[in-house]
Amino acid sequence: MYRILALITAFVAVVLLAGCGPIAEQHRKASLTQGQLERFIEVHVAKVEPLTKEANLSYWDAATTGKTEDYNRFGELQLEISRLYSDPQDFAFIRDIRESGRIKDARLARQLEQLYYSYLRNQAEPELLKEIIRLDGRIQEKFSSFRGTMDDKKVTMSDIYIILTKEKDCRKRELAWKASKQVGNIIVDDLIKLVKLRNKAAQEVGFDNYHILTVVTGQQNVKELDRIFDELCELTTEPFARSKNELDIILADSYDIAVGDLMPWHYHDPFFQRTPLVYDQDLDLYYKGKDVKELAAKYYSGVGLPVDDILAKSDLYDRKGKYPHAFSHDIDRRGDVRILCNLQNTERWMETILHELGHAIYSKYHDSSEPWLLREPAHSFTTEAIAMFFGRLSRNAAWMQEVLDLSDEQRMEIEEVSRKYLRFQQVLFARWALVMYNFEKQLYADPDQDLNNLWWQLVEKYQLIKRPPGPVDAGWASKLHFTSAPCYYHNYMLGELLASQLHHHVVRKVFKLESDRNVSYVGDKILGDYLRQNVFGPGALYYWNDMIERATGEPLTPRYFVEQFVK
Repeated sequence: MYRILALITAFVAVVLLAGCGPIAEQHRKASLTQGQLERFIEVHVAKVEPLTKEANLSYWDAATTGKTEDYNRFGELQLEISRLYSDPQDFAFIRDIRESGRIKDARLARQLEQLYYSYLRNQAEPELLKEIIRLDGRIQEKFSSFRGTMDDKKVTMSDIYIILTKEKDCRKRELAWKASKQVGNIIVDDLIKLVKLRNKAAQEVGFDNYHILTVVTGQQNVKELDRIFDELCELTTEPFARSKNELDIILADSYDIAVGDLMPWHYHDPFFQRTPLVYDQDLDLYYKGKDVKELAAKYYSGVGLPVDDILAKSDLYDRKGKYPHAFSHDIDRRGDVRILCNLQNTERWMETILHELGHAIYSKYHDSSEPWLLREPAHSFTTEAIAMFFGRLSRNAAWMQEVLDLSDEQRMEIEEVSRKYLRFQQVLFARWALVMYNFEKQLYADPDQDLNNLWWQLVEKYQLIKRPPGPVDAGWASKLHFTSAPCYYHNYMLGELLASQLHHHVVRKVFKLESDRNVSYVGDKILGDYLRQNVFGPGALYYWNDMIERATGEPLTPRYFVEQFVK
């Protein structure tokens, strides 16, 4: 009887399916395709998740120790991961499902997009990818372990920052600035080789060069980026020139030289990407004797985003062999998040630790119930936006009063100055981003051109900085982003735009205030709740502009950055 019933059931099913015709067949294929994709993702994540965690731990070890064996291990794991994503049969499967348009489930469709672009950028020849990873690791090792010299004495980047911020002796400033650039000449030959290898890999998968590949696989559009940066150039040219002229007069007077004699080493930062602290009040004075780590921990706890567990696993102070700058590192997408810094109790490092912890909380507070492939930021620039949103507070007078326990009189002393710092810093950064974006576009378009001269042409055009006398060297290559985060810098500028958009929305719609005057974000747990629910929690569940529209009511726009800092 069971066998007869089974045969009858099967017959009825065939008749019903036959009766439904093409529609039933479409449903069957869609169901089959979705099931295939779900099984593929399950198998894929089982392979890539443990490898990713191990690779992240090995990079942490390399960055904190500078040991060759750690960099080698990191390179081996990177290669193993790239092999997973370079499998041509897997890529064909992903591509065909994507092109079929049969995946209707939104969460599954987003995972499909993440997979497609990850596979696409790894479809070059395996030996070529291996060589890229090997050379990349070699350059990063050289960079991390290198220390510049002044008068035959080695100096750290922390030493250089102090000299460029405080020293009045122009000869010492020049030596410190040049020491910060020395690593560029050490790595530049390898870097140009790496650029050419990256271009070759991009061309193998159908792109003109690696810059275009990176933008497209980052789900962005080159023409749209060009439009945004052209607009920023137009909007900031006059305000920047005016502010820089005022700055130049102050700097020249402080060194007892003519304005026309100012050189790159007079601007307090190796690349003039931060505003010198010269306007009436030196903000470093307010952080002297304070513990910027403790200030940051107390602040984040107060907005309902505690970071004690992050700081407990972090590496925060300078030592020999350690990576000399700062970054945030999500080890496993399951809550093990760390930051690396080289802290000093200065405004620069107050900004830096707020910034890096901004990255870290974005990663820490992803919704753990979301699939592993979606437990990352909606886009790299959206996590930059959060980092910048919080990093800006180090120069915010209302915030400084709250966290540094300043009197009303002290706050009034710094309020106008801190506002000036914030405005000039943002316009200055836009000009610096124009240098990086345009240089990198041209670097990958033609790596055989005179890059040293190109660099200074762009610096002179966008930053109004005079090139030093004599032949120019490859000091530009001392910017590690060319190696470790290639074709990425435009995302910092997009992050600034989004940070202003988030700020506007929180002030007007979340706090329901008419202006941001006196807004310090100190102790406002509603801020933490808003960010966890609307930005951090969803991770990459939504396409980046969809996430922004859900969180702020409109897609990404430069309007609020311009209102806040340019007009």
